[in-house]
Amino acid sequence: MRIAAVQHDIVWADRHANFDRLAPRIAAAAAAGAGLVLLTETFSTGFGFTEPGFEPEPEGGPSSQFLAAQAAEHGVWIGGTCPEVRPGATLPSNSFVLAGPDGTQHRYRKIHPFSHAGEQRFVAAGDQLVTVAVDGLRVSLFVCYDLRFADEFWQLATGTDVYLVPANWPAKRREHWMALLRARAIENQAYVVGCNRVGTAPSSEGGSTLEYSGDSMIIDPLGQVLATASQVETTIVADVEPATVADVRDRFRFLQDRR
Repeated sequence: MRIAAVQHDIVWADRHANFDRLAPRIAAAAAAGAGLVLLTETFSTGFGFTEPGFEPEPEGGPSSQFLAAQAAEHGVWIGGTCPEVRPGATLPSNSFVLAGPDGTQHRYRKIHPFSHAGEQRFVAAGDQLVTVAVDGLRVSLFVCYDLRFADEFWQLATGTDVYLVPANWPAKRREHWMALLRARAIENQAYVVGCNRVGTAPSSEGGSTLEYSGDSMIIDPLGQVLATASQVETTIVADVEPATVADVRDRFRFLQDRR
């Protein structure tokens, strides 16, 4: 399968502006042969959970509807995260919605709120790991800060061909982002697709703004970088094959040595 990661800026708290900007980029990725298109974390709003007046949406709201419509229109799988309030909940979840061309939707709710910025006060933590079968590819879903916690990636390794990681990862920690993406690929002998935003946004860590450098990557099961981009809006593309994962794990039988 060909996977595209759309590295993009985000219009702050304006869903429809982001929908209008992203639709042609999704169309272009599909035209380039992508069967799965990954957008960033909070692709439709920016990471405004902690901002006064921020409005999350109900589960199945406009952001997931946009993903579903684009998936159906282009015949591809599309994923990204959005702030959704699940039924019966008070706080929103940071929901990674993966929409299929047949109308199916899968949700992973980010397990690790970013407590360094007080995120746990505004965002509900998820409690379930998610792997989805996508046209013969076993795809596991994570979000941004989850990347620092190797144990959940390990739990899913034997049933995973590719990890998807949309993010709003700031430029001041870009070296961490790039190192951790490669580490998760190497230690789990799986593809990793990290899709990070670019541009600037209000800061929840102190100071007026945060800068984002992109550094989106597609990495193979041996840790080789197949595609990457930095600091500009662009789309990276690479072909991923479950047979490659199986071959690497057969030649280098490291997973069986875990204790």
